[in-house]
Amino acid sequence: MKQALTFSLLLIAACTVEENLEFACAENNDDLNLPAGFCAVVVADSLGRARHLTVRDNGDIYVAFRNQDDAGGIAALRDENGNGRADRIEYFGDLRGTGIHWREGWIYFGANNQIVRYALNAQEFTPASAPEVMVNGFQEQNSHQAKPFEFDDSGNLYVNIGAPSNACQEMRRSPGSEGLDPCPQLNYFGGVWRVSIRPEQHVHEDGIRYATGIRHGVANAWHEGNLYVVQHGRDDLHRLWPDLFTETQNNNLPAEEFLVVQEGADFGWPYCYYDHQSGIKKLNPEYGGDGEIIGRCEQATLPIHGFPAHWAPNDLLFYTGTQYPEKYHNGAFVAFHGSWNRSPIQDGFQVIFLPMAAGEVLGEPEMFAGGFAAIDSLSTPGLARARPTGLAMGPDGSVYISDSVKGRIWRILYTNSSG
Repeated sequence: MKQALTFSLLLIAACTVEENLEFACAENNDDLNLPAGFCAVVVADSLGRARHLTVRDNGDIYVAFRNQDDAGGIAALRDENGNGRADRIEYFGDLRGTGIHWREGWIYFGANNQIVRYALNAQEFTPASAPEVMVNGFQEQNSHQAKPFEFDDSGNLYVNIGAPSNACQEMRRSPGSEGLDPCPQLNYFGGVWRVSIRPEQHVHEDGIRYATGIRHGVANAWHEGNLYVVQHGRDDLHRLWPDLFTETQNNNLPAEEFLVVQEGADFGWPYCYYDHQSGIKKLNPEYGGDGEIIGRCEQATLPIHGFPAHWAPNDLLFYTGTQYPEKYHNGAFVAFHGSWNRSPIQDGFQVIFLPMAAGEVLGEPEMFAGGFAAIDSLSTPGLARARPTGLAMGPDGSVYISDSVKGRIWRILYTNSSG
């Protein structure tokens, strides 16, 4: 009976989308800036420091937490009365992490040192059994520990292993310290590893290093036969190398790189950074660069697009639904968490849309959702009202956005209304 009721409510909600869903839209779209015809529904608030999220085919939402005190590492959300808000919220799991996916009856979750999955049958809202370990063998690291992951169409899983440093310096984040050459961190970090979707896979013994030279790729997506990653570029060009880079240059360099990740690709970290203003990969100062020298970086794989420096891309979603207008179909949404090391004003804190087709960028990026920070001149990210972190698409084509400050979840709908 409960299943039938839930299905009926989902049908009502789906029909209401066609009728503009005005009853559920937050006043002034909860102070988010959205394109005409879109509205924001506040699904939940104050869940905790939310990271990535995923939506089950019945509309249930599962949210990952990197830090969550006693409640649990994952929150399950359900709208039981069809008003767009989560009426039922339950937490489960002892692990903490960032990546999360619903796939074929399982919730896959990326903790900092392993990837696990929870079985979830059609009648269950939260899992009744302990998680099964899928990928282990990760090396310990003190920074960039997140293990976001994606699946291809052939039974493989791709996991990002971020580099545990800024630029592989001999003395970590120390002014003037040279880079280790070759960088030993690339043996176990700074790239994407591929493993089979089977239990107890050791990431290095059973998997392969699929691509290298990626500092930290938190934003990942598999789309039309390719893995895409938007990576976090390096920091501190001015602070570490003040004789070579000004503060203004540090604010604008290097780009956050949008990558098509193919097997064997080398994107150049830690030796190179991408200057999106010139469209060139240049040698990092730790390896003899001065802002102009290219050197070995001529061999590094270029991105398909460069976003502004330090915006911190935390999730990537290709729009494969039909609810949104045609211009959004197969385009890419990127959630930018916002900067911390620009001076004096921070930037980012928005969701960007980039029109694409067949793996090619078709135009300039545009802001899809803004207003998260709620402060025009933000001196530190700690003052932001909200910071967009995760993206997911629901079964009706709505896009969900998570916030890492208090744990607000928004559902962005197209209402076909300019009011």
